[in-house]
Amino acid sequence: MQKAIIGKKIGMTQIFDEKGNVVPVTVVEAGPCVVSQKKTVENDGYAAVQIGFGDLRANKVNKPMKGHFDKAGVAPKRTLREFRFDDTDAYSVGDIIKADTFAPGDKIDVTGTSKGKGYAGVIKRWNFQRLKESHGTGPCVRTGGSIGSCSSPSRVWKGKKMAGHLGAEKVTVQNLRVVKVDAESNLIAIKGAVPGPNGGTVVIRDSVKA
Repeated sequence: MQKAIIGKKIGMTQIFDEKGNVVPVTVVEAGPCVVSQKKTVENDGYAAVQIGFGDLRANKVNKPMKGHFDKAGVAPKRTLREFRFDDTDAYSVGDIIKADTFAPGDKIDVTGTSKGKGYAGVIKRWNFQRLKESHGTGPCVRTGGSIGSCSSPSRVWKGKKMAGHLGAEKVTVQNLRVVKVDAESNLIAIKGAVPGPNGGTVVIRDSVKA
């Protein structure tokens, strides 16, 4: 059975394993989540499960979304994510998914939104080498330099590495390992770093490399 859950990154800490080794972990508040919609190949052309996480006041939901939640018979949720599973028979609308869906030792993929760092130059964004600061360069030691192309093809190639917005993008870290699960507090300890700032929403699912 394929598994997935939505959570909130709490922060990093360290725990000791059974051999006394220090293991750096990221703690994620995973769930409880609710299945708000189930899609089938017959009705929608593909099999998927929509999961909601985080309570939301009824007056914060617009009418279309209110009808969506009322149809499923679940309370409004702040975050909705859809997961395409090969087999969705194990899930039903209204099912509750908790942290104990995963167990220590499971291999998982974690997706989050990286920290936004605003507008950045080419040195910080793409690790460009800067110019010498001695003679002849003037006050432009951190500039990107010429972007080339000249009269042919008279344009800048798409994807050219230049200054621009850095961070705040979807990042997936694959093949992480679950170290500990606290079912009562809905906490999952994951070995290593998880993308995104503390308090950010993350998605945990079975690793495709497992």
